[in-house]
Amino acid sequence: MGLIGLALAAIAVWALVRLGRQTERRGRGHWRVTATLLGSVMLAGGALAAFRGAWLLAVGLAGAGLYVAWASRARILPRTEPITEAEARAVLGVGPRATEAEIRAAWKRAMARAHPDQGGTEGLATRVNAARDRLLGRR
Repeated sequence: MGLIGLALAAIAVWALVRLGRQTERRGRGHWRVTATLLGSVMLAGGALAAFRGAWLLAVGLAGAGLYVAWASRARILPRTEPITEAEARAVLGVGPRATEAEIRAAWKRAMARAHPDQGGTEGLATRVNAARDRLLGRR
């Protein structure tokens, strides 16, 4: 029973780590939480079935648990639509006569808030980068 408890504890720690990294919009985040919990339960059931000698059931549950956990990690990449110059200026908060140095400084301030590591989202960071590229004339 000690090995089963150790396996279940490891799965619980893994699930808690995954739940702590959820930083997505509400609808997608709920699916990821639910899928993590469901995948954890399926993996635990597979481990229990393996210890009891039901190998076919164990392989099925473990495979399904891994699939659900892996599928919940797939992220939808934000679409990159062309951004107009007016939108780019609004995103960065610069005026029409802004210099290159002002644009770069505004981009740095905006990226400090929008970066996913700082609590922002991938989509917002992509939009900030697109605004900078548009105003600096990059493709």
